[in-house]
Amino acid sequence: MNLKSIEIGGLKTVNNVFLAPLAGYTNAVFRELCFSLGAGLTFTEMFSAKGLCYGSEKTKELLLITPQYAGIKACQLFGSEPEIMIRAAESEALAPFELIDINMGCPMPKITGNGEGSALMADIPRAAAVISAVKKSGKAVSVKFRIGLRENEIIASEFAKVCEDAGADLITVHGRTREKIYAGEVNYAAIASAKTAVKIPVIANGGVFSVADAEKLLSETGADGIALARGAMYSPWLFSEITGAPAPDKKSLILKQIADTRKYYGERFACVFMRKMLAFYLRGTPNASALKVKLFQAADTGEVEEILNGLIL
Repeated sequence: MNLKSIEIGGLKTVNNVFLAPLAGYTNAVFRELCFSLGAGLTFTEMFSAKGLCYGSEKTKELLLITPQYAGIKACQLFGSEPEIMIRAAESEALAPFELIDINMGCPMPKITGNGEGSALMADIPRAAAVISAVKKSGKAVSVKFRIGLRENEIIASEFAKVCEDAGADLITVHGRTREKIYAGEVNYAAIASAKTAVKIPVIANGGVFSVADAEKLLSETGADGIALARGAMYSPWLFSEITGAPAPDKKSLILKQIADTRKYYGERFACVFMRKMLAFYLRGTPNASALKVKLFQAADTGEVEEILNGLIL
């Protein structure tokens, strides 16, 4: 793996292996965990510009940063109205963040139905206006998008150029179309076409579940770096395997994640969230199905910890 720092609008990352934004997963504790394992950059879960501007408490909860987090502070914002996007970007709530990533890739109907997420790839003038508006905040700006909406309409290179011309400092390209959601093969050639179309850094995203996957994605696309998504959910220690960072003691790592999640988000959230995360971490282990049944019967984080302590990881 060719590790290197990436410059994003004057900011410099630790390396070029990033944690992609993951709705429902990349909370402050998980971001800190992945950064400690070697991730060069992490992003918050995506949050609504409208929700932030209209005072949504749930939206503000997504912006928590742990005091010990030492990486670039990056968030992911979604919305389709330039005037709302700039208000959000310049808000006090986003003052701690140095980098704003604009979501133009989410394929979910509840997002695209409002003209947001990947729907912006079908409205080039509006997409450009959104990027230009956020850029006026003075913060570094990146854009995450897909290679197109449909398989017969791949527009990765054209859209990459739109992002660059509108002021984006970096782009992340998910190598599937919107209609594929998260299924099917990653289109390396389409990501490569985006890379050759622009001068700003390009991060390739999609299908990384092993060191070999990471190396292939980087070599096949010629991208400047890669972003892990579901692969990081299943195995956050994949960051240390890719980057050569010290290998963690998995049990100690997860116990700390449970404790920190409880500390920052409360017992109820921590129990539900860590049952789900431990189920991911058990993927592929012997007796995983039986262990998951037991896990989802856990009534509190103490029981989750007991199950974890009985495992060999």
